[in-house]
Parts: sequence; structure tokens; C-alpha cells
Amino acid sequence: MWAAILALAIGSTVLEHPATAVRSPQFKSECFKIALFADLHYGENAWQDWGPAHDLNSTRVMSYILDVEKPDFVIFLGDILTANNLVSPNATSYWEQAVSATKERNIPWASVFGNHDDTAFVWPSEWFGISGVPGVSEMDQYFRGVTRAELMRNDKKNILSLSMEGPKVLWPSVSNFALEVASSDSLSTAVILYFLDSGGGSYPEVISASQAIWFEAVSSDLNPHAKIPEIVFWHIPSLAYVEVSPSPNLPIKSPCVGSINFESVAPQSAEFGIMDILSKRRSVKAVFVGHNHGLDWCCPYKDLWLCFARHSGYGGYGNWSRGARILNLIEKPFKLNSWIRLENGTVTSVTKLV
Repeated sequence: MWAAILALAIGSTVLEHPATAVRSPQFKSECFKIALFADLHYGENAWQDWGPAHDLNSTRVMSYILDVEKPDFVIFLGDILTANNLVSPNATSYWEQAVSATKERNIPWASVFGNHDDTAFVWPSEWFGISGVPGVSEMDQYFRGVTRAELMRNDKKNILSLSMEGPKVLWPSVSNFALEVASSDSLSTAVILYFLDSGGGSYPEVISASQAIWFEAVSSDLNPHAKIPEIVFWHIPSLAYVEVSPSPNLPIKSPCVGSINFESVAPQSAEFGIMDILSKRRSVKAVFVGHNHGLDWCCPYKDLWLCFARHSGYGGYGNWSRGARILNLIEKPFKLNSWIRLENGTVTSVTKLV
């Protein structure tokens, strides 16, 4: 009974809140290139010299990749901030830093949330020593934290942002939306991009049953005959990634493709139906996630691909070379090629996914 009521509520919400933005990205000369920036972690240890230095390096990495690859679209794949290190008044300023390189180049983008974007502030123990808390004013407001909804409202203020706040019925998840990419002749939809909030931070790391039902409703509405290719993006890998994962710290063997495999998959805490829906939908070609900084592989799962991006930011754990996963979509016939572009200019993990 509850599932039926929920499906009805989500269905009416979809009608009230269109799944796509007014402005649509578009293929150019039958190509559409996307840069994925994952785990930037802006604002980490902002009160120490190395924190701001890391942010400058993250911006340098993105600027280089944007100038070399010249993508048509950018996706910020979660953990844009290290919110547990941020006091609430400056969280949006760090978000602006994170999108600045993309904004300066007039490239549209979309964002999904990760587990660190709205994590509660964690008090550094050293602040309780003789030096005290740095720069305190209006303390009751300073450390209240920042919510996903606040971050999304801030992101949407940017004219280049195509991010959207999903239906309220999916709360507490927020970054749930779909974007139709127009064909080069503007006469049809060439591919559909879906964005899901995989939780973490202020609530469990999971894609809920409600989100799975929402995806099924929206995809059936936008692509009823499953003839248009679909690609899906969220931050924390699903449990299916564990099933296909190469053994950690061993070479990545075919049919998987990648260049780093230095940790175990850290998946969502539970599975509530999204992977079953995706694996049975022939139009879904691939899922892309971040979260694990030491992984950048793609592995087949049934009839689709499960892929990691690449740790792009200098914030967060790990000292592996930073970079970005690049997706190059070809319109007719549809093809999806991918590679990793590193900050040192190296291109690795070139593969044809479709």
C-alpha cells in the first residue's frame, strides 16, 4: 500500500516539477564532451596554511584540464566541500571557488552531493588550547552547519548551473534531477543524463526506494520506449560495485579498465532497488561515481558499465595524481568513449564503453 501511495505522490510531483531544465545542453557537430570533477574537498582545514594551498592546487588542476580538453559540460560529482571543516557563513564562498574555473570559461555544469558536502562541523581539538577559536563572531550562527538545500539554492544562482533541487517527496536527498541533451540539429533528445543524491553526511549513505521509484517514473516519462541512451551519475558507489571490483592493490584485468586500484570499494550502506531497475533498462549505458579516491576503474555489470571518476581535488585523502574522467559522446550512431586526463598531461584508461 505504501509503495502505491508513494508512486502516486512521486508521479504527481514529476508532473508539477518538470524533470528537465529550461536550458538544455546540446551536441556540437555530433559530439558532446563532459569533464567529471570528483572529490574536490574545498575548505579543508581552512585555518591552516595547507588548506587554502590545497584549494589553489585543485583550481589549478581543473583549469588545466578545462583548457586542454575544452569540454561542453562539467559535472561536479560530489564532495565539492569538506563541510565538516567549514563554518556556515563561508561554505558558499568555498562553493564559488570550486566552480570558478568552470564559470570563468563559460561552461555549463551540474552538481550532485556527496557525503562531505553537508557533514556537521567537527571542532578541532587544538582550538581548545591557548590560541582559542580563530575569528569567532556571532557564535550561535557560525557553527550551525550548512544544508544540502542551502547549497543547491546557492548553486542555482549561477546562470551556468543546470543543477536542480529534486522533488520534496525525496527529502532528505536533494540533488535528484534529469537533463536532456539536445541533438546537434535541436530536433530531438540525443541522450539523457540522470543525477541522484546518494546520501551521506546529514543522513545515511543510500539511494532510497523512493528515489528508485522516482527514477523509474521519470525515465519512463522522458524515454518511454528506452530508445534514447541514458547515463547516470551519483557520488557513493552502490553495492554492485563491490560485486565487480578487481581485487584491491592488484593489477586491473580485462574486461575492467583503469589505472589505479589501491583500496576496497566503500559502498552505500544498503541497496533499495535502483541497481535492479538500471540493469533491466536497456537504454542505461553507464553509472559514474566518485567517493573512493584510490580507484578510477570501469567494470562491466550485466549490460552496463560501472565506473569511478578520478580524484580531482587536493583536499581529501591520498597522494595519487589528480585528474578527471572525460566522457566523449558521439551522437550518430551513439558511442561513449572515456579516458582519464591527469594533471601532468598524461592520458590513461582510454576505453570505448559503448
